[in-house]
Amino acid sequence: MFKDLIGKNVYPVDWMAMSMVQNRVFLRAINKFAETMNQKFLENMNFEFQLWNNYFHLAVAFITQDSLQLEQFSHAKYNKILNKYGDMRRLIGFSIRDMWYKLGQNKICFIPGMVGPILEMTLIPEAELRKATIPIFFDMMLCEYQRSGDFKKFENEIILKLDHEVEGGRGDEQYMQLLESILMECAAEHPTISKSVENFVNLVKGLLEKLLDYRGVMTDESKDNRMSCTVNLLNFYKDNNREEMYIRYLYKLRDLHLDCENYTEAAYTLLLHTWLLKWSDEQCASQVMQTGQQHPQTHRQLKETLYEIIIGYFDKGKMWEEAISLCKELAEQYEMEIFDYELLSQNLVQQAKFYENIMKILRPKPDYFAVGYYGQGFPSFLRNKVFIYRGKEYERREDFQMQLMSQFPNAEKMNTTSAPGDDVKNAPGHFYKSNYVQKFHYSRPVRRGTVDPENEFASMWIERTSFVTAYKLPGILRWFEVTHMSQTTISPLENAIETMSMANEKILMMINQYQSDESLPINPLSMLLNGIVDPAVMGGFAKYEKAFFTEEYTRDHPEDQDKLSRLKDLIAWQIPFLGAGIKIHEKRVSENLRPFHDRMEECFKNLKVKVEKEYGVREMPDFEDRRVGRPRSMLRSYRQMSIISMASMNSDCSTPSKVTSESFDLELAPPRTPKVEQEEPIFPGSTLPEVKLRRSKKRSKRSSVVFADEKPTADLKRLSRKHEFMSDTNLSEHVAVAPRASILSQMSFASQSMPTIPALTLSVAGTPGTEEANSSPRLSQTFLPLSEGDKKTLKRKKVNQFFKTMLAGKPAEEGKQTSDLLSADL
Repeated sequence: MFKDLIGKNVYPVDWMAMSMVQNRVFLRAINKFAETMNQKFLENMNFEFQLWNNYFHLAVAFITQDSLQLEQFSHAKYNKILNKYGDMRRLIGFSIRDMWYKLGQNKICFIPGMVGPILEMTLIPEAELRKATIPIFFDMMLCEYQRSGDFKKFENEIILKLDHEVEGGRGDEQYMQLLESILMECAAEHPTISKSVENFVNLVKGLLEKLLDYRGVMTDESKDNRMSCTVNLLNFYKDNNREEMYIRYLYKLRDLHLDCENYTEAAYTLLLHTWLLKWSDEQCASQVMQTGQQHPQTHRQLKETLYEIIIGYFDKGKMWEEAISLCKELAEQYEMEIFDYELLSQNLVQQAKFYENIMKILRPKPDYFAVGYYGQGFPSFLRNKVFIYRGKEYERREDFQMQLMSQFPNAEKMNTTSAPGDDVKNAPGHFYKSNYVQKFHYSRPVRRGTVDPENEFASMWIERTSFVTAYKLPGILRWFEVTHMSQTTISPLENAIETMSMANEKILMMINQYQSDESLPINPLSMLLNGIVDPAVMGGFAKYEKAFFTEEYTRDHPEDQDKLSRLKDLIAWQIPFLGAGIKIHEKRVSENLRPFHDRMEECFKNLKVKVEKEYGVREMPDFEDRRVGRPRSMLRSYRQMSIISMASMNSDCSTPSKVTSESFDLELAPPRTPKVEQEEPIFPGSTLPEVKLRRSKKRSKRSSVVFADEKPTADLKRLSRKHEFMSDTNLSEHVAVAPRASILSQMSFASQSMPTIPALTLSVAGTPGTEEANSSPRLSQTFLPLSEGDKKTLKRKKVNQFFKTMLAGKPAEEGKQTSDLLSADL
């Protein structure tokens, strides 16, 4: 009856006098009960567990009722109640403490049942009450330790209850400090348990810090901060194997993402739940069922349901590569495990739609932003940390910066890219810095040595700061903390190589886009081509010639011979790229721009003569700007490499690359000089006609990576489509080969529909034999012997030589140095 009256007060809230009179009556009665229980119902056979349990729950309900929380009242009301009635919480709290210690060996009966109520009592913000009741926790640990050798039941219960209590508004930093000091003092008197208590205190302290951060941002307008704190709790429960709480916060994070329309991140978040499930008919435990489903489900049913939801999220987020991966896993279950061909049919139709979306729908590449929060004015989960943010579609740096500054209006924006000193980090204010990031590194020019005012390239060194984040992007958040930062220096010659690689890559990207989409306006292509071929605006590699292609530089830098050769080769390869672009431009240009095109073509002819004379001839296969059956992409077979390269500091935007042991190989052959025609066999040393054809067929397929207009010969069997196209996220089919140098190993190709997840960059050449040995069984079929017509088709325009020469690469050690970073343009 007392519990009912406490929980359902019969008096209005503002009838404080009647409430306090009632509480005084309750207090007297509860104390009288305690006396009787000690006398009649404590010793041995007379011990009544239910009676004592009711007493503790009644006393805690009394002490935690709203009408006794004096700190919530006005100062005048607080003093009036305190003077007339005193703080009844302290009186009943001392009584609870005394009753607990009188239990003796019966204490174990109340563990872990009483952990939650005692915790609720200790969280009341009254210092003396906390000091009197927190030692009960140590007594509980000691009691369980003496019984079972550990106190896991107590630990599990207090972590579970602490989460609910702090989220409900109880607890503060003073409680955390007091809990630590009291428990460590108690443990000092019991050496056998002291280490375990210390570990427990560190665990609870870490949880309290994260819970208080989480509670502090729950009313914050910034959902980003709420997401950050949710992920911190998520990781805590994962690391400490608290599955139920882990899943609980997974769904909190999922809901936050859906509110912000972050469908990709919502999908990755929900995917973490599926990793706890198996493809089996085992019934789900209660802790993994937190999906709003009331009826019991098997692991298979729940996992299938979650997959369907996640695929829908990936679809909305335009992450069709990931959606396809899940569809394939479901299809295997439908086909091989449960034999549901109707669902299999629907699944394959869905996959087909996703593949079509990948080919036809343009996806803007995200920009990345590096943000550092320096100063004691920021919350602890941001303070003095650096993060990489993945921007939303078409989000400008200015908009992103304004959004951050609106969250911290008192913050001071830093105007330097250098990390601040301790004076800034320890200052009481807010300091903010933001750099436009492309591939998780940013670069700034540094002048060294004698500066030539007429040729700045000769002395332009690049200082590059690289970032490594805790997790890949995209992920369960749109940002992740930077876990490693490093600096490297790029020489002027290496900078020139990167710049030329970037220019060549940009030409190829644009050619690919215009070949795939006839509706694109011609102006961007016009500006790009004219800016390179017109002598009035060019001046690009002409400056490199004056800076590096001199006898003086060659004499002073003998170690740079390979790099000089690479730079020359990049200059030579720019000519066929430009020629391909001008052909497209000629077909698309309007009559009004015809004079402009004619001048650009004339400039190109003069440039071509000069470059081919100095650096040799490079040739690409002919192509027609048309579509046959479906959009034909020059780069379609290398879609998984459609990302901006490490060297592309000035390209518009990009996605990060990742380290992988898998790569594609393209062979190296010497470039053809203007005077010598080189008739190279498809694979020297091959003896069997069918092997020659098979290898030439594979190499011809590689040529379709750049210009895919050659039709397969009618009497040849087709290779599997799987080997023509691999998605961004399904890289397991690729063959890893031994590395060799590649000119464009720092370049990667972007096709019309841009990926939004990391992929691998171009690798280097391998030996012919290893490729054949590791290839799919589908490639080991025997083909018909080559006819003369077939041989001419396969050798036409030196398709193979294009790849052999173009992909002569940067040394492996240089590629390794930057393979897992991203670039930024300051």
